[in-house]
Amino acid sequence: MEQERVEQVKSILAPGDYYLSGNEAAAEGAIACGCDFYAGYPITPSSEIMERMAQRLPELGRRFVQMEDEIGSICALIGASWAGARAMTATSGPGFSLMMEGLGYAVFTETPLVVMDIQRAGPCTGQATRVGAGDIMQAKWGMHGDVQIIALSPWSVQEMYQFAIESFNLAERYRVPVVLLGEEAVGHLRERIRIPEEIPVVRRDRSKNSPPFGTQDPAGIPPMPAFGDGACLLVTGSTHDPWGIRRTEDPEVHRRLVERINRKILDHREEICKTEQYLTEDAQEILIAYGFTARSALYAVKRLRQKGRKVGLLRLQTLWPFPEHVVRPLGQRVERILVPEMNLGQVMGEVRKVVQCTVEGYHQVNGEIIHPQAIVDAVERRG
Repeated sequence: MEQERVEQVKSILAPGDYYLSGNEAAAEGAIACGCDFYAGYPITPSSEIMERMAQRLPELGRRFVQMEDEIGSICALIGASWAGARAMTATSGPGFSLMMEGLGYAVFTETPLVVMDIQRAGPCTGQATRVGAGDIMQAKWGMHGDVQIIALSPWSVQEMYQFAIESFNLAERYRVPVVLLGEEAVGHLRERIRIPEEIPVVRRDRSKNSPPFGTQDPAGIPPMPAFGDGACLLVTGSTHDPWGIRRTEDPEVHRRLVERINRKILDHREEICKTEQYLTEDAQEILIAYGFTARSALYAVKRLRQKGRKVGLLRLQTLWPFPEHVVRPLGQRVERILVPEMNLGQVMGEVRKVVQCTVEGYHQVNGEIIHPQAIVDAVERRG
């Protein structure tokens, strides 16, 4: 029987320092982690990812396909993943909306794949070239039914590279779509990054004699052989039993399946979630931020500390599953939490669900990044 294993593989790029944009770094991270199939449709501000994959994948003997739209793109990823590929696409705004049905199919069929959503100001076509963070809730709740995904939120070009690798490894380990929720600001940011000599790559369990859609563990992750491995595979978006056979009229089969695909993520929340804390040890007030806005929030914390205010920062690197096991204890020992966001309070609402202290938001939806001074002013206005 095969088991999941983690391999250290040589970096495709020579180790060293590079000056890349976030989108370029995300593409290189995916390539380094073994992405061998890309299907996508160009859309601002994610197009540089597709452009780099179109150039680099054929050079490496891997597959690149420009699809007719984002619906075809996500469906191509699902087929490629079941054929054994490590598959990804990139998109933004309306393109991400078009992917929702396919993404839900991937969750229910436990198909590992990666979607890089480089967010722009919405809704609808919105401001195609401007920044926003309005897709947080869509990434989690855009699909119908009770589902769980994993979503990561990088704040730097280095993290665009690292989180691309992490996205593939999480997708393989938990058999779930992973969304890299970047923002235009980090996608087009240029910074120096360090490429390591080796990359950790998770290889999923491809055992072909065990049921591919069920385990004895109600929160378990079953093995996933690919077509061609020798297993008899049935893959359907309808309710299915552990062997993939349609059981749409069986309430118990449906309950077990839906509960397991939720619990396999939620019961492993503490293993999946990553956060960082800055100056929170003695803090009386906490900023909770993510993505590019966390850079402004950290600068604001340092400015406020210089003024004698005991403020700290919790940075959410993982947005879904929501790291409530980290947020809740912080909320028990501070007086107030401020959540600055480039939307009208999507993560603020999640924070309010798990803490008892005062939670306020600073919202900005004008297509501009949040300036550090705006956060300083927002904290000081509240006394």
